[in-house]
Amino acid sequence: MARSKHIGTLREQSLHAQIKQWLAQPGDLLEQAVDGYQIDILRGDLLIEVQTRNFSKLKRKLVNLLETHKVVLVHPIAQTKWIIRKTKRGRVLSKRKSPKTGRLEHLFDELIYIPQLASHPNLSMLVLLTQEEEIWRDDGKGSWTRKHWSIFDRRLVDVVGSFRLNNRKDFLDLIPASLPHPFSHKQLASAIKAPIWMSRRMSYCLRKMGYLESVGKQGRSLLLAPMNAADTITAA
Repeated sequence: MARSKHIGTLREQSLHAQIKQWLAQPGDLLEQAVDGYQIDILRGDLLIEVQTRNFSKLKRKLVNLLETHKVVLVHPIAQTKWIIRKTKRGRVLSKRKSPKTGRLEHLFDELIYIPQLASHPNLSMLVLLTQEEEIWRDDGKGSWTRKHWSIFDRRLVDVVGSFRLNNRKDFLDLIPASLPHPFSHKQLASAIKAPIWMSRRMSYCLRKMGYLESVGKQGRSLLLAPMNAADTITAA
């Protein structure tokens, strides 16, 4: 077997391994080398890649694989998360439910790093809404925002929903039909009941994918509308 350019199961978090097991079907091959890259799941000719975060690290890998392979990119988003605090030695100190709630639109937090690839005809996406546990350890090595607690691991509790995004229509269906045409970021944010930064990130990705376009301004607000399908530029 060819040597892989991608890290394997020995260094992955529990969440990544658990998602792979949740996805696996009879006949699937796990951790296979394809064109010099380690692939999470090989299902016939289909490559299935699980990426829990940091889509930027996938860019070169996807550029090379999408030339000749169909790829499904699977991304879990924690709809519900419990934070478990442990001592440096692993003793549980507390468990609490995070006030943050994940939603499908959080996909664009990651797509912003590979928007031109997201519309490639050989790429489709599967978003899983999950319940997760996030393990924090008091080792003094973490971010100052967590008071130097490290995120030691993430664990899957359950998969509570899934969304498949295969093409232009699937992505544009995320834009509520109730919006006027054209519409502003503020109107999009209101329609999806989200902060305006989320609507801006969403529209940025969809414009880079060739699915939305800027059609002018109303005052200082950018106006957006779906791009004509005939004019859609497929990512190379």
